[in-house]
Amino acid sequence: MNQKILIIEDDPDISAIEKDYLELNGYEVVITETGPAGMKEALTENYNLIILDIMLPGMDGFEICRNIRGRLDIPIMMVTARNTDVEKIRGLGFGADDYMEKPFSPSVLVAKIKSQLAQYNRLKNPINSETQKLMIGNIILDSNTHRVFVGQNEKLLPNKEFQLLEFLMSNADLVFSRETLYDRIWGMESMGNTSTIPVHINRLREAIEEDPANPKHLVTVWGVGYKFRP
Repeated sequence: MNQKILIIEDDPDISAIEKDYLELNGYEVVITETGPAGMKEALTENYNLIILDIMLPGMDGFEICRNIRGRLDIPIMMVTARNTDVEKIRGLGFGADDYMEKPFSPSVLVAKIKSQLAQYNRLKNPINSETQKLMIGNIILDSNTHRVFVGQNEKLLPNKEFQLLEFLMSNADLVFSRETLYDRIWGMESMGNTSTIPVHINRLREAIEEDPANPKHLVTVWGVGYKFRP
């Protein structure tokens, strides 16, 4: 069965090019042109990935991302015409997995989508069938099922936050710089910058810490980086 991608984009020229390239690569594609229609479609149908423009009529991409992320953990690729770190960091802060700047090469978009879907599938369908759980304090991370629990409460994490938490928990008490974390989690697939790391750390703190302002586990080592303290 082909993987299904939703494009939420109000520029018909851009969405048509995206659709053509994605269909040439074997994906099934649906396009919506307004914010409300896009969010409704995302929440009522089963999609593998969403390409989400920021500037949309009726509801902007940030609000859509925030609403979708609270209910779905599929990859979200945000598209912005504004070449500013603030826009990118804000999008990532609402739960986007990656972003592209307009104008962009359709072939690069396809490559990034393939990478996002491959990572997502590896997390959801690990080759090793043995249970792979990390348990530190009241936090349980199950790599096989892509689930995180804090006590009895399950926390729905986007792919990048899950990978970041998994890496830090697997290397508890070791300090990693922004650059190292970015390289380990994003690697060569993403054309961004390390200023996004604090955004993801803050989102993780909100999910797993009892008091995010005074974290017990995801701590900052000033001037060096971050670590997961057991």
